Amino acid sequence: MTSSRLSLAVDARQSVLSHAREGAASDPPAEVCGVLAGDGDARTVTAAHPVSNVADDPRVAYELDPEETVSILEAIESAGDDAVGFYHSHPESDPVPSATDREQASWPGYVYLICSPDGRMTAHEWTGDEFGELTIAVE
Repeated sequence: MTSSRLSLAVDARQSVLSHAREGAASDPPAEVCGVLAGDGDARTVTAAHPVSNVADDPRVAYELDPEETVSILEAIESAGDDAVGFYHSHPESDPVPSATDREQASWPGYVYLICSPDGRMTAHEWTGDEFGELTIAVE
């Protein structure tokens, strides 16, 4: 993946945003997370697949449920698509990588999309050492 741009389908954006708003409306607010599917080489996301957040403190962290994640990754591959990356929300802070996000990022070359319930989104590629910000084009 070499492009510094992420193409995000309108429906995928809406799915991520709806999921983020559900998490923000819970009591207490919780981060939500999921897998982004599409064309990894072109950095095109056509679908967002929600995954349960099993973090110890989902108000400030996320951890994708391992069994659900494997199942979704298999389904994406079976459909002929790629796992482009992952998304999660920040219900009470700006949609930028936190120190925890940096510590827990473990998929170099994949996209990490962060969403705020107010509709702001940022996308980043994890290099293995740092996040490189990507421009999001909603198409």
